[in-house]
Amino acid sequence: MHIYVFWRAASVPFINRHVSRKTLIGAGVILWAIFFFGRVIGHGGTGVLAGMLEFLGMTWLAVLFLTFIPLLLIDIFTLFGFLVPRLSSLLRGWALLVGIALSAIALVQGLRPPVIEKYEVILSGLPDAMDGTVIVALSDLHLGSQIGERWLAARVAQVKAQQPDIVVLLGDIFEGHGPPEDRLIATLKQLWAPYGIWAVPGNHEFYGGDKTSLFEEASFKLLSNGWEEVMPGFILAGIDDLTTRYRNGRSDDPISQALAGRPPGATILLSHTPWQAEKAAKTGAGLMLSGHTHGGQIWPFDYLVKSRYPLLEGRYEVDGMTVIVCRGTGTWGPRMRLWRPGEILRVTLRGKGKPA
Repeated sequence: MHIYVFWRAASVPFINRHVSRKTLIGAGVILWAIFFFGRVIGHGGTGVLAGMLEFLGMTWLAVLFLTFIPLLLIDIFTLFGFLVPRLSSLLRGWALLVGIALSAIALVQGLRPPVIEKYEVILSGLPDAMDGTVIVALSDLHLGSQIGERWLAARVAQVKAQQPDIVVLLGDIFEGHGPPEDRLIATLKQLWAPYGIWAVPGNHEFYGGDKTSLFEEASFKLLSNGWEEVMPGFILAGIDDLTTRYRNGRSDDPISQALAGRPPGATILLSHTPWQAEKAAKTGAGLMLSGHTHGGQIWPFDYLVKSRYPLLEGRYEVDGMTVIVCRGTGTWGPRMRLWRPGEILRVTLRGKGKPA
């Protein structure tokens, strides 16, 4: 992609007139090196240097991709300049500007605070005492070299402002490629809710070793293929990440295991990956909360992600069960989003037949 983008950029009249070939090649080599060292040094480390290298490398990767796409579309449209050769070089210039503009929008969206997305869900079997219960859910924070203590403290303040009864963490809380700083754990401990802080692991909690013990260190209640009766008639169940089980070749049934033997009442299932919703509905869950997809994060990746994860983001109804997929509170890779910002879910529970 580096070779292609800089090769096509060299044919743009303005660049051809004002930028020498050596300068263009040198810029390409430097930017490739930034990406390379961002992956090798930044991705697995912590601290200021690692964070800066990864931020620059991942940002350039997204900019490269967002300029590659419009340049390729122009080349396809003009048959790589064989049609309208004079116009095609000008169109490539416009394609570069489009890529830069998309990158700027994505960077602003990725760095802005996540928004609060509000939902109201009617849950069959919900005890009268739990009617109006507020659940706040966070997913895919990816705390690590790029997303640190200051950002996390602002998210804790956002959660507290919603006055939740329950807080749930839907996995990928830690980036997983380097050990999280102690200050991150201390900041996470500031989360509080009357009915507790509950968590399920995502795939990143298993990168570089099992990091699920970090949830216990932060005083969260980990749901690992099991359930807990939070209040009589109100059950929270959770499963380990399904994509991790798939990659490890495991064919067992964590959803049935997590929901087996529970008492009667309203059941909410927490699953990092929004797979097997039909099975969850069949097993009796009334609400399923998930994350993992990031909503595609950067267009047009959402089309590719949706082919793998049909429940991409937002609210769905699956065989009488409500599914809500969080598009991520943080970001993975580039601190960029196109088109929608990150989100925190605020879900208000209502009993069947109860007025809003």
